Amino acid sequence: MRTTDWFHSNSFNYREFGNARQLGRAKRERGLTVSLILPTRNVAETIGSVLDEVDYLCRPDIRLIDQVVVVDADSPDGTADIARYHDVEVYSENALMPEFGRAHGKGDAMWRGLSVATGDIIAFADTDTGNFCRQLVTGVVGCLITKPEIQFVKAAYRRPYTQETVSVPDGGGRVTELTAKPALNLLFPELAGFVQPLAGEFAATRDLFYSVPFLTGYAVEVGMLIDVLDACGLQAMAQVDAGMRKNRHQDLSNLSRMGYSVLRAVLTRAMQGRSQVTAGMPGSSEWSGSEVGSYLHAVAAARGVQLDEYSEIMIERPPMRLALMASGAVNGRAVNGKAVTGKAVTGKDVGGKDVGGMELTGASAGDR
Repeated sequence: MRTTDWFHSNSFNYREFGNARQLGRAKRERGLTVSLILPTRNVAETIGSVLDEVDYLCRPDIRLIDQVVVVDADSPDGTADIARYHDVEVYSENALMPEFGRAHGKGDAMWRGLSVATGDIIAFADTDTGNFCRQLVTGVVGCLITKPEIQFVKAAYRRPYTQETVSVPDGGGRVTELTAKPALNLLFPELAGFVQPLAGEFAATRDLFYSVPFLTGYAVEVGMLIDVLDACGLQAMAQVDAGMRKNRHQDLSNLSRMGYSVLRAVLTRAMQGRSQVTAGMPGSSEWSGSEVGSYLHAVAAARGVQLDEYSEIMIERPPMRLALMASGAVNGRAVNGKAVTGKAVTGKDVGGKDVGGMELTGASAGDR
């Protein structure tokens, strides 16, 4: 399927699927349930307003969302306490799937949240949004409810850049525009039609999410996009215009590290699955973990030039179905509604895969 054809056939507006009440009714008619997972880290300023919008979608007369899961990074600012006030499920990211060690950033929190999600449809959303609107959720969920042929949906939106008194309507998403889109155009051109490839608002069927790996840190969104393309094909993917989204902005130093995470994820996937594309890339065959274990950032500061070094880790968490099969006997969890029995495995050798995560070394641990 050509990218241009996909863009015109699989790009929608959230209004096309009806309002939340209509979608809730359609969901129940199809016998579906929906879970929403919200990864959080020091978002006390915004989590309350986000959950106010989500609460509406859970109301008895709406019933679009059946389960809300907040996975918090043990935030010291009281994020988890605010979430509990809204009567949602709140977990420490390190308390979920503890057999895989401590959590490593956003992608890991999202992956661990899958282990307690019960919905047939599972959605994710960022929580650092100052103007969070319910259509960020209804758009992606509504597409899956009304279009059974679609398995994965990304939100699309405008990203303004606002800093004090300066506002640029489409100036946000700097890592998206300067790193993600050029990299995808070069190495995965099928995905070049996504307006916001790094959007934190997306949804998929439970079966799909359970069948693909998750990269930790800020590599999760672009890695997910590539892995979903491989799993179900472009024709089963879609995007939904949800209007405008404002999030907190990061300084250039942090954006540089995010860009590194995104680029490394794209290059890693290209080298793993498309050797013919990267065969001529200088040094690609010699690229090893020891060469990319740290990120060097040279800057000119007030006291002169300096070279900062950051330790970057990117771990590939296995598909949740495989992970639960490995750990279910210990934790009493069930996979696809069936109890799992057998020897618990926390290291290697489950179907020939390392269920502890393949450490790829690289990736970060805002304004994407």
